[in-house]
Amino acid sequence: MDLKRYEIKAKEDYKDHKKLAQDLKKKKPKDLDKVASQLHEEAFTKIDCLECANCCKSISPIVTDKDIQRIAKHLRLKPSRFVSEYLNLDSENDYVFKTQPCPFLGADNYCSIYSVRPKACADYPHTDRKKFHQLLNLSLRNTTYCPAVYEVFSGLKDHYKKK
Repeated sequence: MDLKRYEIKAKEDYKDHKKLAQDLKKKKPKDLDKVASQLHEEAFTKIDCLECANCCKSISPIVTDKDIQRIAKHLRLKPSRFVSEYLNLDSENDYVFKTQPCPFLGADNYCSIYSVRPKACADYPHTDRKKFHQLLNLSLRNTTYCPAVYEVFSGLKDHYKKK
């Protein structure tokens, strides 16, 4: 996978994708969730997360209290120790990993805590969720990190410009 190519394309198309996101938020097409979900499925027939893992290398998920409890138990650590070793509070008072890439990402792009990973990681890239119009701004930002999100936005652009 050529991440550099996706990054360049995402930057080139960012203004168009931003306008699309604004239009979709205003119009809230009834079929948006269905179309986004179909495009999500299509994107992942072409893109293998294990070849990429750019999300794990570039951005930190929000780590909730439930995540902390679950991961700490899995690692046989006290939650407070897990927090002090791995997490920082960001500007919005959310816990995020101290380091990028993620401290649990292996050289083979596999996650060493996959079965107990943060909910935000499990849900990423959020392009197949209900009420997708509420996630358009987040997804727009993610077009620059995730080739699958870029593909979804490109598909949305093609789909809705026909209408």
